[in-house]
Amino acid sequence: MTDPEAIQPSELDQLPDRDPEETAEWQASLDAVTKAAGPHRAAYLMRRTLERAEGAGLALPKLLETDYVNTIPTPAEPAVDGDEAMEQRITAWNRWNAAAMVTRGSKYGVGGHIATFASAAWLYETGFNHFFKGKEGDGSGDQLYVQGHASPGIYARAFLDGRLSEEHLDNFRREAAGKGLPSYPHPRRLPWLWEFPTVSMGLGPISAIYQARFNRYLTSRGIKDLTGSHVWAFLGDGEMDEPESTTALTLASREGLDNLTFVINCNLQRLDGPVRANFKIVQELEAQFRGAGWNVVKSLWGTAWDELFQLDTTGALVRRLREVPDAQVQTYQTRDAAYIREDFFGKDPALVEMAKLLSDDKILECFHRSRGGHESRKVYAAYRAALAHKGAPTVILAQTVKGHTLGTGFASKNANHQMKKLSVDEFKDMRDLLGLPIKDSDFVDGVVPYGHPGADSPEVRYLQERRAALGGPAPARRVHPVAPLPAPAEKAFASFDKGSGTQNVATTMAFVRLVKDLVRDKETGKRWVPIVPDEARTFGMESLFPSLGIYSPKGQTYEPVDRDQLMYYKEAENGQILNEGITEAGSMADFIAASTSYATHGETMIPFYIFYSMFGWQRTADQMWQLGDQLGRGFLVGATAGRTTLTGEGLQHADGHSPAIAATNPAALTYDPAFAYEVAAIVKDGLRRMYGEAAPGEDQDVFYYLTVYNEPMPQPAKPSAPGVDEGIVKGLYRFNTAESAGLTPAANAPRIQLLGSGTAIHWALKAQKLLAEEWGVAADVWSATSWTELRRDALDADAALLRGEERVPYVRQALQGAEGPVLAVSDYMRQVPDQIAQWVGQDWSSLGADGFGLSDTREAARRHFGVDAESIVVAALAQLAGRGEVKAASVKEARERYGL
Repeated sequence: MTDPEAIQPSELDQLPDRDPEETAEWQASLDAVTKAAGPHRAAYLMRRTLERAEGAGLALPKLLETDYVNTIPTPAEPAVDGDEAMEQRITAWNRWNAAAMVTRGSKYGVGGHIATFASAAWLYETGFNHFFKGKEGDGSGDQLYVQGHASPGIYARAFLDGRLSEEHLDNFRREAAGKGLPSYPHPRRLPWLWEFPTVSMGLGPISAIYQARFNRYLTSRGIKDLTGSHVWAFLGDGEMDEPESTTALTLASREGLDNLTFVINCNLQRLDGPVRANFKIVQELEAQFRGAGWNVVKSLWGTAWDELFQLDTTGALVRRLREVPDAQVQTYQTRDAAYIREDFFGKDPALVEMAKLLSDDKILECFHRSRGGHESRKVYAAYRAALAHKGAPTVILAQTVKGHTLGTGFASKNANHQMKKLSVDEFKDMRDLLGLPIKDSDFVDGVVPYGHPGADSPEVRYLQERRAALGGPAPARRVHPVAPLPAPAEKAFASFDKGSGTQNVATTMAFVRLVKDLVRDKETGKRWVPIVPDEARTFGMESLFPSLGIYSPKGQTYEPVDRDQLMYYKEAENGQILNEGITEAGSMADFIAASTSYATHGETMIPFYIFYSMFGWQRTADQMWQLGDQLGRGFLVGATAGRTTLTGEGLQHADGHSPAIAATNPAALTYDPAFAYEVAAIVKDGLRRMYGEAAPGEDQDVFYYLTVYNEPMPQPAKPSAPGVDEGIVKGLYRFNTAESAGLTPAANAPRIQLLGSGTAIHWALKAQKLLAEEWGVAADVWSATSWTELRRDALDADAALLRGEERVPYVRQALQGAEGPVLAVSDYMRQVPDQIAQWVGQDWSSLGADGFGLSDTREAARRHFGVDAESIVVAALAQLAGRGEVKAASVKEARERYGL
């Protein structure tokens, strides 16, 4: 019997060996090279052989790492299509003004970042001069996700281009006066320039991936041909630690998104120190991206290193570069030639001999300045390679020095991310290094001047000519005038007004039924983008599968197991549904791309993203803030909402707070509808406001958040009283009175106003009946469709009062004359209804589901939280007893009767 420990891994291969002798010969050859030339030579030959096999398309596992050298050697670099000397001067001006802007602003204490753009300048400038398509040419141009901390460099270029003035630069990070520049890419703050907010680290990468995918989606569905658009995402190597940065890498490769390029500025530093002090971040990222199926291009060393690599006849230099940790590379940046000779070259006899051939100046040039990300030729070659690669996305790993050209006080220092200014002497050294014609006398009272060669200078003319050839300025956000979308047929909404009779219908299902009708609309149906994170069947959406199809760039290459069923699982190249797998972050990235298509592509799309309400705002609130910043429009739908409605799932599924989180987002219009007709009215108004004819003063750049429930209940008809539709949209209307409910209270009966939202209104209606029949109390029931909108209206009224304008909040107008105290109840924590307490003229009290959720029946959970009908009755009696309108003993009696 063979000893298991003697079996070599290659012998465990399940594939039969058709020629064992040939295999043995190859193995013997490898052994011979190892013995004769050493393991390094053997490893070298194996890597080259595997690279040749990969290039030939052989089905072999890919190398996850390559040597720590440039992917594109100097002889293979294409000639740069432009005037390199001119571009050098332009970049010098932009470096200067970026540093000057932040330094001048430092006297106000507003902060700013200098070192990031200093390291990444050529990554941007090469793109602006040669690659990034603008929006004034054909199609939509390219989409640029600019690294947030590099924004001063983008402002500096816009200043050189004439799009910004000195006054703008002097108001960097000072926006209150109305002429300032936001700290980072914020479309809501500077909507003509910025398209994508990126400084919340990690959101730029995932957003860029899904933007590239959405471009393919629009093309596949025949909405707009975007084959000419490319997505560029500029990222930091430290940023790649954020989970969102890498969560969708396999999606990008799986769908072959060769319209996407990541450019990672590998300056080896994060905010406090080295990204990988004891390791090599470039190699780690290469392995991660290669393993995910991306094309990887490394641009690590500048041309000064060519001489060293030519001298490296033994491979000792390449081996040493692979083994030196990043923190030591950073140290070399700050040390003299003698230190580098001893610590870097002194570790290997072959390198000692190499160093003897190098002058101190040559060593310092290589280790202090010469990086692939600092040379336009290297960056140009990498970008050309990225655009030429087909079938997969590309990541460019460009090595740079953080703080490059800012002087020895900045370059590679651990603290340079927090350093906000240069001294006058440091600026003068920088001027000399960059060769700028700025005189000492230009520094008036120690203030660094801005630099500009003149509006008609060769530099500005060149810059503008290059941008004109590429389709106009970039970055730029454009909202082209488009006709408002026509309103869908009224029939789709009116069908809910009559109610469901005796049929039980959950509001989640009501929403899905409404959308199913709306996507059939001849004018606007194709513009709906249904998005769901692998829970479509939970929400009753499987009926949309065969009619709309699930988007897949490969279509359906298999026969689905349920093909013989009416609602089978249908994937299609032109599918309309985006079914994202279990990824709320990916779904939100899809939603953001779709919701801003009106600006990015001039194509209005109507996305709705439906999700477990607990796993929306709680998990992805940062992306929802990004959505508001990017001026997105659409419908977020928190389904299976509430703390007591989905209680079988337990604590982690019990949403008692999403409206509270949503209330913090100024762009979110949050609604908690109780009935199907309310859902229809809210969606109808959302379509009008976001996509149709908005009323004067209405902000169209908003999105709607609706909470809907999985609790089937009979849906009532819409009340015929005037003002119901207005009340639904504004947040409050009277659903019924004790009299209209047929409860006939006594003429002098105590009265109370019950305000309920969402599913809680059903408990309020039951409590209304109990109060009348068992306690002689008349209760009117109000549907509070939006506590948040009521509060915002009241805040606006308060602000108007400070301006000397008299305006009564809508909530006070609606409740004007309503007798008795007010008791509010919802399936959320009490602070949700308590948002409006201070503007209610009547005595106020509230009930809510505070605390953690639990698993039990709905009835038991509601009793636990004290929000069921009987608890409402006791609370109402207590409120009336406090006013002397019912006997205090009634409260105790009610508690005992209902087992409370």
